[in-house]
Parts: sequence; structure tokens; C-alpha cells
Amino acid sequence: MSELSYAVIGKGKTGQHVVELLKAFKIEVFDSTHHATVDRLKKHDVAICFLPGGAFTDLVPTLLESGIAVVSGATGWEGREKLDQELKARKLTWVWGSNFALGMNVVKLCLEQLQKASKLTDSSYAIHEVHHIKKVDAPSGTALSWKEWLGENEVNITSERTGDVIGLHSLELKLPFEKITLTHEALDRKIFASGAIWAANKITQLKTTTTGLIPFDQLVAKELL
Repeated sequence: MSELSYAVIGKGKTGQHVVELLKAFKIEVFDSTHHATVDRLKKHDVAICFLPGGAFTDLVPTLLESGIAVVSGATGWEGREKLDQELKARKLTWVWGSNFALGMNVVKLCLEQLQKASKLTDSSYAIHEVHHIKKVDAPSGTALSWKEWLGENEVNITSERTGDVIGLHSLELKLPFEKITLTHEALDRKIFASGAIWAANKITQLKTTTTGLIPFDQLVAKELL
């Protein structure tokens, strides 16, 4: 990892953690006062970009022209299919994800297996999520993703807002005479930054063999399956 040079774009909550985790390595931080230009980006191996959807969309042409590998956690933007085609035409490799927690993607694989329990006997699923009091939306996007990964329509989701909880999600699977519980707890907000850095190092290894816009969960699954 020390041989790579990183461009970090955006100094929001996750971007700040990326900078902190990479402080011992070669990085250049871009923000509203130090703009990411084609010439500046070309000096680096990979960009880690956590910007709002609109800001990321505006930056895409610059990133494409620079030819740099990109890891993006931008939300609220469209056109991923078109971007995938453009990246393949340019033989570039980018990764996009809505949740860069490595453990959460391990959970996804577990949920896909737990869903098969319904083939054995009567079963019911319930998801409970807990977050800090400042989180407004409920249920959380992650809880909704868990339901999607289960592939079950009838899943009861409950929410709780308390203290400064970063994120706690639990699934309870009830069978006639037994119960299975799966829990994921975020212990530090650095989990998203850490996962993005992992992805950045992984795609610099893949860029000669795999091109296009790769979903983060697929990148993780490739390592586990």
C-alpha cells in the first residue's frame, strides 16, 4: 500500500477518516479550496471520492480525462450504466458503493444463505436497527438493504434512536423450535473509510484485467467466494 499515491476528494465525515487513516502514506487532499484538476489527478494512482451526488457528477468528466482509478461513495446520482460503458471504452476501473463496511458485505452473504431456511420449515424474520438520536430516517437504509438481501417480502423492521450509537442491526430468524440471531455493530465511523481504502488498493491490482464500474459488494464477494 505504501507504494501507491492517493488522491482524496472531499473532506466530509468519511473523507476526514480516509485522510486520517492514510496520513502515513503519499496523499493529496482536494476540496473546495484545492480543486481536483486533470493534471493534479494524473500524479496519483487512485482517487477516493466521497462527495454528494451532484458534486460527484460534475467531477466525473475530469476524473475520466485523468485516467485515474476511482473509489466513490457518492449517493443520489444516476447514470451508472452509462458510466460503466464509458469506463469500459476507456479501459478504466472504478468502484462504487453505498456502504463500504467490509463486515456488512460479509453479512450480505450470510443473509442470502439464511433466506434458504424458509425452504426447510416454517420461518419468520425480524430486523431491528438502532442509531444515534440525530439520525432522522427510519428504518435505516441498511435495514432496508438487509430485507432486500433476504429476498423476503414479509420482514418486520423496527427502529430505535438513542445516544450516539453509530449503527446496530440485528436479524432474528425464528423456526418452530429454535432461533437464529445475526448482529452487526459499527464500533467506529472509520469502518467506511477503511473499506474504501481496501477497495482502492484492490482495484489498482485489477485495473489491467477488469474494467468498468464495479459495485463494492461484488468486489468483496469475489474475495470470499
